[in-house]
Amino acid sequence: MIVAHKIKCLIIDDEPLAAEGIKIYADKLEYLTIEAVCYSAVEALAILNNKEIDLIFLDVNMPDLTGIEFLEQLKNPPLTIFTTAYSEFAIDGFRLNAVDYILKPISFARFVQAVEKAKAQLAIQQPSPSLPIPTSKEVYLKQDNEFIRVCTGKILFIEAMQNYIIIHQADKKNTIHQTMSAAEELLVGLPFFRTHRSYLINIAHIDSIRGNTITIKGHEVPLSKHRREELFELVVDKRLFNK
Repeated sequence: MIVAHKIKCLIIDDEPLAAEGIKIYADKLEYLTIEAVCYSAVEALAILNNKEIDLIFLDVNMPDLTGIEFLEQLKNPPLTIFTTAYSEFAIDGFRLNAVDYILKPISFARFVQAVEKAKAQLAIQQPSPSLPIPTSKEVYLKQDNEFIRVCTGKILFIEAMQNYIIIHQADKKNTIHQTMSAAEELLVGLPFFRTHRSYLINIAHIDSIRGNTITIKGHEVPLSKHRREELFELVVDKRLFNK
């Protein structure tokens, strides 16, 4: 993978040793250049106003302004890799379209893996318009004696009940005579994930994850323990959006 120019990076971490560790790793990769190291989000704002930055290495837990709050207020943020000791903010990383979310202590191999994702995204960015990655489509499903049109992007989650499935949307729900496996096949390539044998969710509508419970627009959906790790990997890596 070739990038036309060196990737200009900004490190934001209130722990000097952690920031220096990231800088040491970055210096080992010839296609990265560190434009500045900041020890607070407030300091970083001034840098972004004066320098062109391609990629941010951003800590979460910082005084005055957290990494999440910092990124939320940027209108056109650079690509961002979160570097933190707190796994519970991973869903926020997904919501803010972070390239990756890596946990401290950070190994060099994990650092390279995250940077390669950023490198790939930069490499495919072109000035000419490109086709959007599909996150929704319209399907027709049989309900009683008629076929109904459903926009998959509006589906919050699907619940299995014997030989039927219940499709939950924000304003309505439909009961369809279909198996969960058939529904899952219909949604291949879209951002849906089987959290439990009886539940298939649209990860684009996740509000929060606490323990083994997912909240989606006021609904609580169970998350099996053996599926929890895979869900977080998909949410952070966004593999469902890149098929």
